Amino acid sequence: MKNKTYSIRELAEEFEVTHRAIRHYEDVGLLSPQRQGRTRVYASVDRTRLKLILRGKRLGLSLTESRQIIDMYEPGKNNRGQLVRLMTAIQQQREQLHRQLSDIHRLLLELDEAESACRKTLDGPTFPEQKEPTV
Repeated sequence: MKNKTYSIRELAEEFEVTHRAIRHYEDVGLLSPQRQGRTRVYASVDRTRLKLILRGKRLGLSLTESRQIIDMYEPGKNNRGQLVRLMTAIQQQREQLHRQLSDIHRLLLELDEAESACRKTLDGPTFPEQKEPTV
């Protein structure tokens, strides 16, 4: 399976991304497919790199952060450095998500308070129920 190659269409379908997204990863140097004429031919290593790029994206990593981790990847070698760096990035992302979650909870409380104040005002004597006009 080491010699298996993939077309851009096959990778796009497998990973549910657009051809344009894959070409963007090429443009920024994250993928380097071979070419047969005008056709891009992706090797297994390109497929693995795309998988790692997309995993980094799901984890909230920037392309630069993903590149640093991916560039350490060498098939068949001890990838301890890559794993340590990935764990650090995961921890940083987890901390960021907890901060965002705290901010969201705080905003929800503020929205609840604003909504409650609006309801009290609407239900108060200043805004009595309006009746439908009679014709």
